Amino acid sequence: MTGEIKKSFRADKYVVEYPVAPDDEGLRLDAFLLQHMPTLSREFLKKKIENGDVEILGRKPPHKSSVKVHAGEVVRSTTYNSPELEDEEWHGKPLSLTEEPVVVYEDEGIIACHKPAFMTTHPAGRHLFYVATTYFATIHNKVIHSIHRLDRETSGLLLLGKNSVASNLVSEMFENDQVRKCYFFIAHVRPNARPMPFTANEPLGPRPGIPRGMHMCNSPEGKEAETSFELLLEKNGYALALAFPKSGRQHQIRLHAAEHGYPLLGDKLYNGDPGVFMRFKDKEATPEDHELMQIPRQALHALALKLPYPNVEKLSLYRAPLSPDLVDWIEKKLGLSSPDLDSIVNQRLEEWGEGSSGFPLPN
Repeated sequence: MTGEIKKSFRADKYVVEYPVAPDDEGLRLDAFLLQHMPTLSREFLKKKIENGDVEILGRKPPHKSSVKVHAGEVVRSTTYNSPELEDEEWHGKPLSLTEEPVVVYEDEGIIACHKPAFMTTHPAGRHLFYVATTYFATIHNKVIHSIHRLDRETSGLLLLGKNSVASNLVSEMFENDQVRKCYFFIAHVRPNARPMPFTANEPLGPRPGIPRGMHMCNSPEGKEAETSFELLLEKNGYALALAFPKSGRQHQIRLHAAEHGYPLLGDKLYNGDPGVFMRFKDKEATPEDHELMQIPRQALHALALKLPYPNVEKLSLYRAPLSPDLVDWIEKKLGLSSPDLDSIVNQRLEEWGEGSSGFPLPN
């Protein structure tokens, strides 16, 4: 591609400019946009074009979806902040996505924060405003870099960079296997579930078909992956457990857990029926779907990280408290009080983090 994609954020709108490369010559405008925004439907993009939110710079608007783009041109897409962009529903009612990330640790180089469920790490698709990097960019009035990412529904510890030097340094730590990760999750226990502790090492790769973005174990295009699992508590057909992923493949913990008999509570993709995901996506979820899921999102929480930062000669432990929605479900469904749950989790976390310099949990 020739040229550089340019982006700009404000509280009320997000603007991105896409250069038209020689390979894009003659594409329809809607097809060109779909190529750059594959998570959006063509109908959604056509509506943006009809509303005048898409411009071909240098050409007189308005444009039609069928107009052809030419190499060297620039297509500008503007998205205005609207509740319609964050369209998560539960029992037919929109979820309130107003929870803010909590800073666990911050210095001149990085921010370690507790990301709420449904907040994206960085702008993607129609999710452009309830975004961790955007949130902190607004506070600091500067570009905030995503060092690693968490799935949108996953809550917990997320590291962000305040400058390119620190971002690159910590990113290289992830790439060089210098970062240790610990996740907490709630899962159903299937009759054939493999006893914990165990280590899963099935290769992971894309699953063909619908829904797009779904992955599978032992895919023909699979890449090596390794996750260790430890049980904290099993009760009433559910498991509270920890996962320690060595690699960082997409959906790794969810796939490995489900493969060995522990599908995550609230997981719309890997519960055994991918149709559940599509029904929620199309706002056609049945009462049975809600009963199966029990909570609006997958019960996965990034609990802690160990890495040689800020002192490259010593491991530091960063951790995020369990999310209130998971704590609430555990109290109601399993009868385990919040103090007892904290005691179980923190005891194992202290053992895992032994030898690290710890940062306290936020009040």
